[in-house]
Amino acid sequence: MFCPTLAAAQYPTAAADIACNLERHLEFVAQAADQQVQLLVFPELSLSGYELACAPELALTQDDPRLLPLSAAAHARQMTIIVGAPLRSGPALHIVALIFHPNGALTTYTKQHLHGAEQQYFSPGNGGSLLEFHHHNVALAICADTSQPDHASAAARAGAHIYAAGVLVSEAGYAKDSAALADYARRYGMLTLMANHAAPTGGWIPAGRSAIWNHTGELLVAAPDDAPGLIIADKTSDGWHGRLCRLS
Repeated sequence: MFCPTLAAAQYPTAAADIACNLERHLEFVAQAADQQVQLLVFPELSLSGYELACAPELALTQDDPRLLPLSAAAHARQMTIIVGAPLRSGPALHIVALIFHPNGALTTYTKQHLHGAEQQYFSPGNGGSLLEFHHHNVALAICADTSQPDHASAAARAGAHIYAAGVLVSEAGYAKDSAALADYARRYGMLTLMANHAAPTGGWIPAGRSAIWNHTGELLVAAPDDAPGLIIADKTSDGWHGRLCRLS
């Protein structure tokens, strides 16, 4: 029997160093492939770090050749890889999730709800389409999107079975943000996933503790700390099961 497996990457971003982060992302992808992961979600702005003032200089475009290794990895591993980046689209700068599909396609989800200083550098986005993942519809979110209840309810109305968020959440915000995701899971019957950072970035100290909740709002698995790792959910005949894989 085929077992769909997805994971949150609790990832330590190198500040403003896209070349280094690309190499690290590929290391995470390789270890995720060893764990049979087919859908891997990285935190918000994982390729650049949460370096807002540097974002205009760090911004990528969809045809940036530096992204080709991630596209190749998605194809070779037959894995959907979702990474965070600043993206230039014409004159606008967006916080995006870059979605590398197993068939070689690259699509995007653009953050809809900006927070604090983000509004000085970025334009609000329009979101994106649901992803199809082994007969499950996946809705994406980026950090502050999850603080808007209408965002999750719209995902549920669109037919999402999974709500996957790349975030940057500190200790001060963790209780509120994780409770909201658990509530969305319970209220809308969606598996929810939170991929948080594993190292300080942009002046923020993340809480780590990336997590996945099942469709009843029950916590399937969470990282106990802020160490790098994969937070994994496998679906079997009797539902979803969680596990943790530590990474060096």
